[in-house]
Amino acid sequence: MPTAYFNAQQRFFVIEKRASVMWTGAGEDGKGQISTESGALMDYPYGFASRFGDERRGTNPEEILAAAHAACFTMAFSFACLKAGVATEAVDTQAHVRLTAQGDGFVIDRIVLKMKATVPGLNEAQFQQLAAAAKRDCPLSKALASVREVFLEASLAQPIDSEGGGDHSHRTGAGGRAGLT
Repeated sequence: MPTAYFNAQQRFFVIEKRASVMWTGAGEDGKGQISTESGALMDYPYGFASRFGDERRGTNPEEILAAAHAACFTMAFSFACLKAGVATEAVDTQAHVRLTAQGDGFVIDRIVLKMKATVPGLNEAQFQQLAAAAKRDCPLSKALASVREVFLEASLAQPIDSEGGGDHSHRTGAGGRAGLT
């Protein structure tokens, strides 16, 4: 069961989520299984080959971190837009997490968030400002503050003209890069 507390008078909210890993074996020969309390991952395999090799039948911590950061940032952006008085139609975010060797171990040294969003009523400057704020304020961005480089590439797509017929592709505005953390 998730743990959640909310007190409206004190504006106090706490939620705790859980995941577990069972690892058997040693080093490169070991195998793990990842489970989340929601059941989204249930005994999902991971190991050396899915992390450092080309094994595609399992996941790895960096892939899970990328998914979590993209999800958190996307929600933060959508809520920031709503707070600014505009609603998101569609937000598509990719996260790229880079793991590099450092000394005898490894470090995540770069994360790139690539977002394309359709938000009617926003101009490019407003869009970039909200995207940068969402990157800064997303709880996972805060938790990942030790990552040396966290980039955001955000592009505003224009809504499809429902009267125009023919061309059903999104027209993309100039992309922007919203700072480093």
